[in-house]
Order: sequence, then C-alpha cells, then structure tokens
Amino acid sequence: MNRCNTLLMAALISLAGASLVCPTASAQTAEVVKPNVRQFPKNAVRGVLVVFAPPEITMDGKPDRLSPGVRIRDINNNLMLSATFSGQKLVVNYLRDNTGLVHSVWVLNTEEARQKMPGQDGGGIFSNIRSMFETKPVTDDGNTSYDKLPNYKP
Repeated sequence: MNRCNTLLMAALISLAGASLVCPTASAQTAEVVKPNVRQFPKNAVRGVLVVFAPPEITMDGKPDRLSPGVRIRDINNNLMLSATFSGQKLVVNYLRDNTGLVHSVWVLNTEEARQKMPGQDGGGIFSNIRSMFETKPVTDDGNTSYDKLPNYKP
C-alpha cells in the first residue's frame, strides 16, 4: 500500500514540476497560413463537380458517373465519400478510368483553383482532346504528290 502511495506521489510531483518548467504559450500569433498546393498528375483535368445521388454526378453541367472505386480527396487531401459533397458545386481536378468514368477527384482549395491547368484554355476542357481527332482537309499546294491528292468524283 505504501509503495502505491509513493509511486502516485512521485508521479504527481513530476507532473507539477513539468508544468512549472515548461509553461504553455498563451499568446497566439496572427500569421496568415496559406493552404498547401498539391501536385496533380499531368493528365488531370479541371472541372466543376456536382454530386446528386452517387454515382450520378454532373461534370461541367453534363451528366456523368463516378467509377465504383472512385477516390475523392477534400482540400486537406483526406479521402471522402461521394455523398459528403451531395448538392455542392465544387471546383475539382479529376481523372477518368479506362471506361470513361470519373475515377480520381481532388477538391481544390483557393490557391489550387487559381492555378492555371496545362491545356486549359477558353475552348473548354475537352478542346485538347478534340484537337487530337480533328483532321484537316487535304489541299493541293503545288508540292503534294499525286497519291496524296484528294479523290474527286465527276
């Protein structure tokens, strides 16, 4: 019994001594903390996400779907469930999987939303994809070989 009391007293004395030696800081500084800017994959696309009834969403105002294994990260980079953002209009960066469903989503903070994405221009998010599939008509500039000329039907 004495041994328990002496151990308890020793613990209380050490706690009291530690509080006298290391007082806590009572003043707080008024520092402006900037949010962290995350690094996103190069093929990430910027968009506006609205979750209705998961997996049903709209991306940039068009109906879309979330993939079964979707990963949604909030502004603190924590994994979140899609229903958490139900009804909210969020600026996000996202990736699609091989089937075309939205698979990875990062909700952007203010600093990240200000950054310009590579390939982002006034032509819309899919303008860089459209330009890959556009074919220019073949015209004769005087230097075109005979086999490259367009076929004309009389």
